[in-house]
Amino acid sequence: MDIKIDDLSCGEVIKLLEEHLADMYAVSPPECVHALDVEALRSPDITFFSGWINGVLQGCVAIKQLTPNHIELKSMRTSGAVRQSGIATKLLRHTLNVAAERGYSYASLETGTQDFFLPARRLYEKFGFEYCGPFASYKEDPHSCFMTKCLTK
Repeated sequence: MDIKIDDLSCGEVIKLLEEHLADMYAVSPPECVHALDVEALRSPDITFFSGWINGVLQGCVAIKQLTPNHIELKSMRTSGAVRQSGIATKLLRHTLNVAAERGYSYASLETGTQDFFLPARRLYEKFGFEYCGPFASYKEDPHSCFMTKCLTK
């Protein structure tokens, strides 16, 4: 899979992100949706990655710098056609490697507590993420769970 830093100008990527937002609003109350739209993902403190196989979009993920040593994972999404095929694992591994290479010490994330998010939580657990309290500007919320991982060994 070719994973590249993406400028969010491709229609396929934008469509995948729109599907992501639609799902988030379908399963969570609006005030509990923390997914970012395309414009927010274009922020200079965010690096957005897209993954492609033979010119076909497979998925995406972003890292948002919170502090000089702490990033947050955002917008992790795989195309519906390739779910459960290892694409998310490849995207997550790549993203965590990039974060470590850039010198970040911690990666954190917010995801939902509903069953819809169970595959994502299991993936993060497999990668050594541990449950934690809210970080950055997040607050306790019954629809959110928070996870973090140390990137230094």
